[in-house]
Amino acid sequence: MPHETDRKMMEILRILADREEILGAKTIAEELRKKGYDLGERAVRYHMRILDEKGFTERIGYAGREITEKGLKELEKGLIYDQVDFIFAKFEDMIYKTTLNPQKAQGDVVVNTSTFKYSKEVLNIIKEVFSKGIAVSPFVKISYPNSDSEENHGYIKLDTICGTTIDGMLQKNGIPVVPQYGGLVKIEDYTPTRFTELIAYKKTSMTPLEAFTDREMTNVLQVVREGTGLIPANFRLIPQSARKLAVQTFQKMNKIGVSGLIKIGESGESVLGVPVDDEMIGIAVIGGISPLCAAKEAGYNVDIKMAENTVKFSDMKHITTHESILKPVKSGSHEKVKFLLSKAWNLIYKVDFDLESLKGQVITNISFVNKEDLDESLDLFGKFMESNPEYCSSKYYQTVPAPDKGKKGICTVCSLTIDGILTKNGISAVPQYGGILETGGKEPRFIELTAYSGSSLDPHEIYLSKGMTSVLDVFNGNGRILASLREIPYISRPDALDILEGIKEAGFSVLKVGKPSELVYNAKVERYHAGIVAPGGLNPVAAIREKGIHVEPKAVETIMDVSQMEEF
Repeated sequence: MPHETDRKMMEILRILADREEILGAKTIAEELRKKGYDLGERAVRYHMRILDEKGFTERIGYAGREITEKGLKELEKGLIYDQVDFIFAKFEDMIYKTTLNPQKAQGDVVVNTSTFKYSKEVLNIIKEVFSKGIAVSPFVKISYPNSDSEENHGYIKLDTICGTTIDGMLQKNGIPVVPQYGGLVKIEDYTPTRFTELIAYKKTSMTPLEAFTDREMTNVLQVVREGTGLIPANFRLIPQSARKLAVQTFQKMNKIGVSGLIKIGESGESVLGVPVDDEMIGIAVIGGISPLCAAKEAGYNVDIKMAENTVKFSDMKHITTHESILKPVKSGSHEKVKFLLSKAWNLIYKVDFDLESLKGQVITNISFVNKEDLDESLDLFGKFMESNPEYCSSKYYQTVPAPDKGKKGICTVCSLTIDGILTKNGISAVPQYGGILETGGKEPRFIELTAYSGSSLDPHEIYLSKGMTSVLDVFNGNGRILASLREIPYISRPDALDILEGIKEAGFSVLKVGKPSELVYNAKVERYHAGIVAPGGLNPVAAIREKGIHVEPKAVETIMDVSQMEEF
């Protein structure tokens, strides 16, 4: 019951955040009923008093409550198991709310909302990308955050049309549409060639394209100016029987300046390296955030919120004229996207570390630093290992040559080694999530989770690239570290506990073993399974990065014999 109560309070916070206004118990009760919670006004007031006491909401006279800054932060990281499911549900909601009529050029469209400090230079960069057709649409809505606030002075808010609008338009035409992935598409000589990275919409606490908004991950400006690089894109499926109508729908949308279509495949045809089942059609569309990614690449701070809201299309204006520079996708096969779990399972199979002899192979990450930074990096490694060994995957490390002669590689043990050891001892261990674990408070809790399944990148690489860790703050008792969650059958838990004890004695770290079907650090575990949490092998690397040292992390990279490694 406590978890159900928590979910109700989180839904109340979501309602207040979405409406951005003062709401009374009656209105909140009505909104909760739409979401499947049958709470009367009296029960809502009870929950609101608890939220007031926690500082998440504030009572405004007799008018009702509004959400506080503390409440907004809690909403971002609170019930992570709920947030993982909520992201996909949010996109489904937005698809349903799309009402754009291409014949009349009227109705609601889904938008991404970006906020940044105004300058002529940043706006020119954004316009440049729009003018080359690297967007869903050149229609935008510009507004200004509360200008009375000193914090918002000089900032503008830019609403750009999100690719989810495309899904909504297809759905409104009676076409079943299934959003699958957000990712990056490689462009060569202005021609889209393949998806290089993908993250599934399901089972993640951040929107897939949000994972790729770091300035080091996209090359939108380079594509615009030179015709080569990586741009954000998303991918969905429709039935083959609906292909003709889908093509017609895109043609109608294109007439009013909404499209962003990269490719619509044939039945069962792989699209840009993404496999498609028989009798299904794959559709790739440019990410609506591409112009804002270009601004970030140029060094400007841009806060991007994906599929944040809907606005009336009639309220949007052309930011510039546009003509797409992208050439049609060439026919023929494209290199398949390599999903992380396929690689991970093969490495897990190769783990043969023996708990008695302390010999054998483990999975390692390799992170590259400049040679002149190696000594300082290893010094940070040692300090972190000495003070917080429980947050390091193991005591083993090794330096190795790098492909670039000016760099040096640092190998750390990947936490998936634990899955390999359990597997070799007859226990099925399935990697589920990589995440961010907040270490402060009564007990650590996950505040971000991304499923390994359906991702081409290790989630920890994403979190590092976006600067989401605060490993060094662990010294002060309130940090954010990398951690992973795997599941084992509940019936094997007693034997697993013995093996895990041996794993810890061998110099590896295990943070927690949950009970059957128990939430583990706020992360949901499937019924009849138990969860095991281990720290990420890249935590010392995160410490290096937080000190301002440039490092290129490569997670789940290879196999190495521990006899070739040193101990801290």
